Amino acid sequence: MRTIALVKRICIQMIRDKRTLALMMVAPLVILTLLHYLLSADSSSPKLGVHGVEKSLIEQIKEKDIEVVLYDELINTNQVILNDNLDGLLQIEGDSIHLTLTNDHPSTSKLLQIKITQAISIENAKTKSNNLNKFIQDIQSKLPNVPARLDQLNTPEVDTSYIYGSDETTFFDQLSPILVGFFVFFFVFLISGIGLLRERTTGTLERLMATPIQRRDIVFGYLIGYGLFAIVQTLIVVLYSVKVLNIMLVGSLWNVVLINLSLALVALLLGILLSAFANSEFQMMQFIPIAIVPQVFFAGILPIEGMPTWMQIIAKCMPMYYGGNALVDVMYKGLGLESIRNDLFVLLGFAFIFIVLNILALKKYRKI
Repeated sequence: MRTIALVKRICIQMIRDKRTLALMMVAPLVILTLLHYLLSADSSSPKLGVHGVEKSLIEQIKEKDIEVVLYDELINTNQVILNDNLDGLLQIEGDSIHLTLTNDHPSTSKLLQIKITQAISIENAKTKSNNLNKFIQDIQSKLPNVPARLDQLNTPEVDTSYIYGSDETTFFDQLSPILVGFFVFFFVFLISGIGLLRERTTGTLERLMATPIQRRDIVFGYLIGYGLFAIVQTLIVVLYSVKVLNIMLVGSLWNVVLINLSLALVALLLGILLSAFANSEFQMMQFIPIAIVPQVFFAGILPIEGMPTWMQIIAKCMPMYYGGNALVDVMYKGLGLESIRNDLFVLLGFAFIFIVLNILALKKYRKI
């Protein structure tokens, strides 16, 4: 009977807690829906520029689901690739074959390289098969070392260069900058949200609101107080990642610190904002599937270009979308402050919006 009474009390308590019940039922469905559309979305076809390539080879490349852009003249190969948003550029001059890959997504670049090599091999075999087979038959008896089968002939060599990274670059080299930013974002959000929640549950915030202090002063006070520790945490994470774990860093370390501090600022304000709507640490944790987990999906781990249009719109409403993009630009691509300026401005815009919302959220505790 006591067990039944305990079960009854828990059931009544859960039914009365509408927010907890809704998050338990809705949050998994939201995450599963996002994963479904992310993983089932058709990946965009790679875009390849070609120069000096025969029409028959171009057809072979197109059969590999590669979008081909023809160039009659090239001055600066790297500049053309970046300006026209190409995944690579194939140039053929006589017997020389040169492939330049952007390599901003290493796994995509390696797949593109394999497809191009296969197309060149097939076309090369088709072009030379008749003459080579006849030549082999005529001199086979005189020169035993000549291959008796066409498939034993060497595949033409393709000289490959990369704008970002090298042939040893892995997917983790492009993923690791995003993970650094996400862990900073997640832990600052968690600590600030639970910290302010504790202020409320212990009555500290209520006593503070009883004084003549204004709401904006409270917001900035908490922001600066928790922000000092967020700065220390961010510096530790960044320096440990770069100096101890040797995560790839091509650009400036100070730019990496600046980006992560911007992410920490946004996470801090978001944590303070959501803590105003939580009544316990358990409820604060329930915001993670809604506010934090989607950040991972839209941070650049999966290519945004292959997502449906409505998901691309959602992605651009996520702070980690801009933070992840800026971190990859600096740590992996080696770009400077000028290239990440817009991403930093957007993050500061998020911070300003959250400051205003935090001030408005305090109205539920005091009307002045």
